[in-house]
Amino acid sequence: GETYHISYPSGAFTNTGGDVSYVGTAYTFGVKPQFTSLFAWGYNGYGGLGQNNTTQRSSPTQVPGDNWATLGVSYQHMTAVKADGTLWGWGRNQYGQLGQNNTADYSSPIQIPATTWSTSFAGYLNSYALKTDGTLWVWGDAGNGRLGLNQPESSNVSSPTQIPGTTWTTAFDTDQNRVLVTKTDGTLWTWGSNND
Repeated sequence: GETYHISYPSGAFTNTGGDVSYVGTAYTFGVKPQFTSLFAWGYNGYGGLGQNNTTQRSSPTQVPGDNWATLGVSYQHMTAVKADGTLWGWGRNQYGQLGQNNTADYSSPIQIPATTWSTSFAGYLNSYALKTDGTLWVWGDAGNGRLGLNQPESSNVSSPTQIPGTTWTTAFDTDQNRVLVTKTDGTLWTWGSNND
């Protein structure tokens, strides 16, 4: 739906897909945006499948919306980033893990504030997300120190809260109580339960 005019000083142009090849100095291309759909099925307690209900699904059913880029999957809630940098969540919200500053469950995708998200991860009772500026944000259940905010276990957070630093690259939850995160310098950081 968009048109771009691209000028080259000389020579040929071939796109990475190999389906366009012209020789010359200036071309106009029509570009069709790529839409990425998301499908879910299985257990749907608390609306974790994003269908605006809690009915179990035995076959793939499309989650509303398009342009999904990354997905964070948990047992009872999901988080997903769209290509436009918006972050969405749905499902169980008992500890504020959907980032809405409340504890109400949502059976349809609802946007989490801000628009510069790059990826997200849904932990068991909490969520983590990275922004394009390298900042790391957490929210949800604070039990076992899994939020990394140096606060009492009863201090659940229902809105995205920043972890100090701006060079975070990946985050993942190894189980219900531990978090591992890497930085751009290759260092690995962890917090949460250390009982073993």
